[in-house]
Amino acid sequence: MNKKDIAHIRRQFKVGNDLLKISDIFNVYIMKESSDIYHYQSQPFDMLDQDQQELFMNNFKKVLAGQLDEKLFELKFRRESENNSQLILHQGLLSSDVDNWKEQMLRIVEKMLKNQQYEMDIVITFIRGEYFKPMKRRSEESEENERDAVYSHSFILSSINKTQEPKKELLFDYVEKEFKYNFVVDPIINLSAPIAGFLFPCFTDNSADVNHILYSAGKAHEPDHQFIDEVLNSEETMTAKDDKIIFEEIVKDVTEDQLSTTTLSNVYEEINRVVEENEEDDTPKLDYRDVERVLKVSGIEGIDTEKVETAFQKVIDDEKYEIKASSIVPKYTSKSIKIETKVAKISISPQDLRFVRQINFTGKRYLMIEVEEDTVIDGFTMIPEAFDGNKE
Repeated sequence: MNKKDIAHIRRQFKVGNDLLKISDIFNVYIMKESSDIYHYQSQPFDMLDQDQQELFMNNFKKVLAGQLDEKLFELKFRRESENNSQLILHQGLLSSDVDNWKEQMLRIVEKMLKNQQYEMDIVITFIRGEYFKPMKRRSEESEENERDAVYSHSFILSSINKTQEPKKELLFDYVEKEFKYNFVVDPIINLSAPIAGFLFPCFTDNSADVNHILYSAGKAHEPDHQFIDEVLNSEETMTAKDDKIIFEEIVKDVTEDQLSTTTLSNVYEEINRVVEENEEDDTPKLDYRDVERVLKVSGIEGIDTEKVETAFQKVIDDEKYEIKASSIVPKYTSKSIKIETKVAKISISPQDLRFVRQINFTGKRYLMIEVEEDTVIDGFTMIPEAFDGNKE
């Protein structure tokens, strides 16, 4: 799934939307002390009152929120796993019987609890439903309504939510005109911040892809590898942060950690060009040949295929590894690059990095920033000064 596919299905999660039909919701309450199922309940989603539907819809939108390879990860199932979750979910997706669907979802819950001890009571929620994606009109002259022809997608979505202790509160009773202590013993289910979840199957080019599952981590760059391996039975994944670190280490190895701001700016500019040119397609990936080309185009001398291939093998132990281009470049139009020195912290965008230089002058190092306008510091406009490296 690309970000447009995810954004489209995420937008459908709102009450009263005729492009989304949630048939059933299944909630399972887990006790933290024993990791046992304390209670479960299934019912048609339409049987919930509107306020409850709103709460769950917002929760499901949170599951599908975040950036790919940061908080959301498209994972490929491992076929050789026993008690394979792909088969369980597929059987649940195809089942027309509610009891059979619940049985399959409980098998997933059992896998979640097998080697996991949660620190608080949790609620695992499953929904199954169908969402509809209108087909594009063939021409402007067509009188066909966009809802007359749609792609139909059946899906299962799950969220895991923690519970929290209710607050002890002091209330004022208007009728009795007295202050009262209020304490509710029932735990509160935190539907505003799911700690994990998944969507099955993935959707690519308006078709269901049952070989992949979309996993949602609780926090960006912190996927639960045990959950991915033992519950979802999926292949290991690398985060965008991992890819960026790998790229940095490869470039450091190839350049012997000698890189100017001008060269780094050229590297980011070239990779960003690759990302923009392939924005409509799958995320472009860079193998060692692509990295070699990027470094050469960026003006780094002494680069050859063998040197880059060796660096790949040294850093990632796989010369055939491919790095997602979008993971390497900081957000290009925001001040996403942080420059930290002992005396100052500066934030700039990658496209403005070319205006920054580190220079040596009279035995000292200076950070020089080229500016086109007067500099304002704390409300005061600075006047130009003659540069004197000996001035204290």
